[in-house]
Amino acid sequence: MEAGIATEIFLSLDKSFPPANLKVSSVNKSLKHTEIQLVSGRCMKLSEPAVLDKLEDIRRIDKSNMLSFCVEAARHCQEAVKLAEKVQIGCFKPQGIIVAGMGGSAIGGELLKDWTFDRVDVPIEVCRDYNLPAYVNGETLVFVLSYSGETEEALSMFLDAVKKKSKIVCISSGGKLLEFAEKLDIPYVRVPSGIPPRAALPYLFLPMLIVLKKLGLVADVDSEVSEAVKVLERVGKENSPEKTVKENFSKTLTLKINGTVPVVYGFGIYRGVAQRYKQQFNENSKIPAKWEFFPELNHNEIVGWEAAEQLVKNFSAILIRDGDETEEIRRRIEVTKELVPKGLSVSEVWSIGEGKLAKMLSTIYIGDFTSVYLAIIRGVDPTPVKSISLLKERIKKTGVKERIIKELQKFAGGNAY
Repeated sequence: MEAGIATEIFLSLDKSFPPANLKVSSVNKSLKHTEIQLVSGRCMKLSEPAVLDKLEDIRRIDKSNMLSFCVEAARHCQEAVKLAEKVQIGCFKPQGIIVAGMGGSAIGGELLKDWTFDRVDVPIEVCRDYNLPAYVNGETLVFVLSYSGETEEALSMFLDAVKKKSKIVCISSGGKLLEFAEKLDIPYVRVPSGIPPRAALPYLFLPMLIVLKKLGLVADVDSEVSEAVKVLERVGKENSPEKTVKENFSKTLTLKINGTVPVVYGFGIYRGVAQRYKQQFNENSKIPAKWEFFPELNHNEIVGWEAAEQLVKNFSAILIRDGDETEEIRRRIEVTKELVPKGLSVSEVWSIGEGKLAKMLSTIYIGDFTSVYLAIIRGVDPTPVKSISLLKERIKKTGVKERIIKELQKFAGGNAY
């Protein structure tokens, strides 16, 4: 690839890709993953893998071994399901479902919405706030997610759910949330401690699927989880630190977007996936990023690409793709690619698997790997989140959390729930 000559590179984890209907100008057969060269545009220099191919440098920068949570995602999924299966849930049919949480905990709710979109006949909403919607009542199932069990907003929504006498299930590693769940005899899933909340996705997401299965709201969960585990084992191996840039999809994608602000586009079951990419680029890579989804982005977002070159020259686009995407969506994606200014990096990440869960998780962990490798190539430890820690320290002074805990103590003391 000549220096100065830009080329779009589309990478696929699955060798059955690219789809036959794509026009390919050249295919590099030497790569383990498919590399398709299309359309002119600016591209990162892929001849400088340097740090990404040196295990000693990776370990030196990734001090807390964030990569291990990507590599071992399959095992964590299996453990999460086992923990959730042990929880006793009463028999009831909720009129609505709320997932209450923030940040890395709440993203599991977005994935739940996407996964259940065409299979659960009750509305599901994700709440990232201090209070629950007015319609929440005793017939509403409220999942309260807080990895630490100390998240101020999650505790406030938990209090709100208790006041409304909702059906509650808590998912956490401990903290005040599980302390009050025990006192109020509320079902909960206790997940392993000592994991960065964003890396605990399997433990915060999959237990909700098991609860819905126990309530008879969904079927085929076990088979989908089984397939997802196998797919994640493959993703973990093919994108592990030991694999060089030439044979590692995530490392190659990292080099392509390095130095840019990634704009991630999803659709359908990949809306939450796109949001996850954005959040992981924020927290792991320590860079700004944004996300949108089809077809909505075609009614506003695409106009932004008309901005002057100096405004968009440092952006890149990542498109989440699916071999089974509808013709309507495929057509929109292909046209949108043409509207991205020439010279900008455009990448596609294709899902793997047959079931929705495998497809969603395969693309998620490609994004997770990429976000960590991007931190490493920038010389930044992906684990610490200094800004979040600083903010939490400052808002402690407001006394809001103490007020919430005092109210919960009143309920727990009188066992009012």
